[in-house]
Amino acid sequence: MIYSNICNQINMDRGEKRLSKVTAKNQLQGKEIKKGYLDEAVHGYNTRTAMEEAARCVLCYDAPCSKGCPADTKPADFIRSIRFRNFKGAAATIREANALGGCCAKVCPYDRLCEEACSRTGIDRPIQIGKLQAFAVDIEKKFNMKILEAKEATKEKVACIGAGPASLSCASRLAREGYQVTIFESFDKPGGMLTYGIILSRLPQDVVDFDIEKVKELGVKFVFNTKVGQDVTIDDLKEQGYKAFFIGTGLWKPRKIDIPGADLKGVRYAIEFLKEARSSKGEMKVDGNVIVIGGGNVAMDCAATAKLLGAERVTIVYRRTIEEAPADIAEIEYVQSLGISIITKYAPKEILEDDGKVAGLIAAGTDDFSELKLKADMIVFAIGQEAEDMRKIVPAIELNENGTISCDIAKGFTNIEGIFAAGDIVNGGKTVVEAVAQGKSVAESIMKYLSQKEGVN
Repeated sequence: MIYSNICNQINMDRGEKRLSKVTAKNQLQGKEIKKGYLDEAVHGYNTRTAMEEAARCVLCYDAPCSKGCPADTKPADFIRSIRFRNFKGAAATIREANALGGCCAKVCPYDRLCEEACSRTGIDRPIQIGKLQAFAVDIEKKFNMKILEAKEATKEKVACIGAGPASLSCASRLAREGYQVTIFESFDKPGGMLTYGIILSRLPQDVVDFDIEKVKELGVKFVFNTKVGQDVTIDDLKEQGYKAFFIGTGLWKPRKIDIPGADLKGVRYAIEFLKEARSSKGEMKVDGNVIVIGGGNVAMDCAATAKLLGAERVTIVYRRTIEEAPADIAEIEYVQSLGISIITKYAPKEILEDDGKVAGLIAAGTDDFSELKLKADMIVFAIGQEAEDMRKIVPAIELNENGTISCDIAKGFTNIEGIFAAGDIVNGGKTVVEAVAQGKSVAESIMKYLSQKEGVN
């Protein structure tokens, strides 16, 4: 039945009104199309264009693209499935390896992971792996495919603290093996940065919700508006029968800067700014001139958010060169397509004031000579996040100098028996796909720990 419906979809795609040459070229090359704040910036593949792109794959025997995926999503396998019209097989390959396959399809830095490793790069250009992954997940959603099955939840109770990518990945893996998993989240929605910290044009909320629904279908329970260490303690949870704990709280404390004017009205920090924008569903209004400080993807998201929500002029100021900026090339191109300027090799020196409000920015050139003065009504700092005090959750836990949890990144063991950690709270803030990979890896450590403990008992 699914195959028949997909064949009908192919015929419908072929019968669609032809797009203009410019639009079609933009779709095939993955160019961003400027829309509103609530609209996704990049056109996805339909059945016909997905199969055409998959047909470009040279079917490597020892596929380098699969080796380039931290979460072992096996791009070579799902591309091959799409090429031969096995769409359910493609979706299954992704979902079995990556609990957040839909989200990763939108925000993963493919250009420096699997696509960079693609053999096709030496011929013309790499296979558009991200867009093919997004297509397969879209098919999974469209036909309501049931891929993952969880064993009966008869094993030990495990608590995951935080509902971000690492926790969701860990919880999914544990639930599939029959563990009773509950995720405790301090906010009112799951997803962590996926829900609160990435612009909707890059990661639509329905994609996040679909991935999370697949985790819920495995029997994972969620408890919201509950801060572990404050509303409930680890000891309380132990009394409730929890035998192991996973910490995946992420980094939510903005890194602040000590310059004159940093406390003025109109100075914002990336996480709170993006969270407010997403929570408002596009209703938040941004006026006047906005300056964003930073050069990463978060800075690009802040700049695009400000522009799409009505800012007259948006300028990014970054202290290094554009080549050194950690943001993905696609994100830099996107903000430039919105008319956002990027000024490099300048660092903020002073925020100017007018009646207690932000009036402008003075930035010093890294050549120790140049100086820049810009008008501003709002300045958003996107210079990174830091860890909140983890000892409020686990008083005796060992921390690194920067406040992250000290542990084995691959296995997740902390200095306290039965407590594990992974994701940004351990690695200091990297990619979603790395958090997914680490969460999945640590789930294996938790299962091994519980099975050994049960054997001793």
